[in-house]
Amino acid sequence: MRYIEPTRVKVLMMMFFVTGILGIIIGLSPISPPSMTMMITFMGVINIGLGAFFTFIYLTQIKSDPDKRKKKRKTD
Repeated sequence: MRYIEPTRVKVLMMMFFVTGILGIIIGLSPISPPSMTMMITFMGVINIGLGAFFTFIYLTQIKSDPDKRKKKRKTD
């Protein structure tokens, strides 16, 4: 898997965790219609899982070294 900037991964993590938590809260609250309760809660759980996946990527990725072929060499 290619390297992704840490700030971008953090934004994705927060987005998925927040929408997942909100989905679970709204799905389990009496606000949601009875026919959609299970679906909204299930989508919240999926978003929590995606947040966990991006957390795993954030914690395990290795910073890529710059390409040495493109670097100019100093000639003394």
